[in-house]
Amino acid sequence: MHETNFLVREPLLDPKQRVVGYELTWQQASAGGSTLDALESLVGFVASQVLDEDGGWLLRDKTLFLEAVPAMLSTDALHALPPQHTVLSIKTAELANPDTLAAVQGLRAGGVGILLREADLTRIGSRLPTVASYVEVRFTGADVGAQARTYAALKQSTVGMVGRPVSNWADFDACAALGLNAFVGKLHLTPRPSSDNKGLNPAQTIIMQLMQMVRQNADIAQLEAVLKRDATLTYKLLRFINSAGFGAGREVQSLRQALTLLGYTPLYRWLTLLLATASTSGYSPVLLETAVVRGRLAELLGQAALGKSEAENIFVAGMFSLLDRLLGIPMQEVLANIQLSDDVVAALLTRSGKYGPYLALAEACELNSNLVASLAASLKLSPLDVNKAHLSALAWAQNVAA
Repeated sequence: MHETNFLVREPLLDPKQRVVGYELTWQQASAGGSTLDALESLVGFVASQVLDEDGGWLLRDKTLFLEAVPAMLSTDALHALPPQHTVLSIKTAELANPDTLAAVQGLRAGGVGILLREADLTRIGSRLPTVASYVEVRFTGADVGAQARTYAALKQSTVGMVGRPVSNWADFDACAALGLNAFVGKLHLTPRPSSDNKGLNPAQTIIMQLMQMVRQNADIAQLEAVLKRDATLTYKLLRFINSAGFGAGREVQSLRQALTLLGYTPLYRWLTLLLATASTSGYSPVLLETAVVRGRLAELLGQAALGKSEAENIFVAGMFSLLDRLLGIPMQEVLANIQLSDDVVAALLTRSGKYGPYLALAEACELNSNLVASLAASLKLSPLDVNKAHLSALAWAQNVAA
């Protein structure tokens, strides 16, 4: 395992803005390209973290896109990853070597996906589907007509097109219209402009009220009275408590029983999650998933140093850090609507205080920021700690979404 490499992720969107997969790359702490050893260890490490004891895939319907060089196409670690959820990206020029081409065709025959980078689409011809399942398309906003003609032939084939860089929603829409599966350039942090009324909808107003009451340690009977005003909230709370992930051990049927079982800090954390999912304005599935992964990752990063209940507050800070975009209102307004602890506010506004650095590190992992190594070092977290927490948060987020 390379002691100096950090895992960073970039989501891959389909035309409906859903996250269909993640591109995972090693961020080299030192200069130089990705070495063979580093890439092999990436594959081995990822495989060890995203499969359960029985070899089940923890990322549900998500596909992982991993960078590859020819020498690693025969690495044993690849056999640990389920082929239907694995795509290796490789430079097209590498296929000039007959051995590399044979290795790629062997992997394709075994069901592993191959993404070709830097391909000349005009010269690739009819044998493309035997070699690749995806081809990277350099999307530019210019001359969409010429691009459309080039892509038309590909659209008839089984090969998916991954456009990049797609840095705004107008380009995303153009890509979707051209039939591409669009890669994200920071779109996971950009709300879709929407004409809906901004501000809190009725469900969110009730959730905010409940959060306020939980902060003031209100009596369970009072919480129950407010929850009863919204049947869907009650249903969601009972469903959450009875889910396998919560592990209550017995069927919980009453609101009072659910509230007693949960306890106040976990209840607050759950309400935060609910507030984000109750959003209708500017709503984008990728934004919500990013918020959940960020909250969970920040929480896991802080657990060892701060303990479980403190870390639950970091989760709240992580979720809230995208709540302004999820709700389509300024952060100041979010904070005016709800009383948060000073530590959470400091983390949100300036990434400072007790929780701020954990939130900043979780954020850096989704931005491929060059601050990952220094932030981790300042928190005395090793690359292994951070990478394990990162993949664990990704898996956790899939269960929440489901």
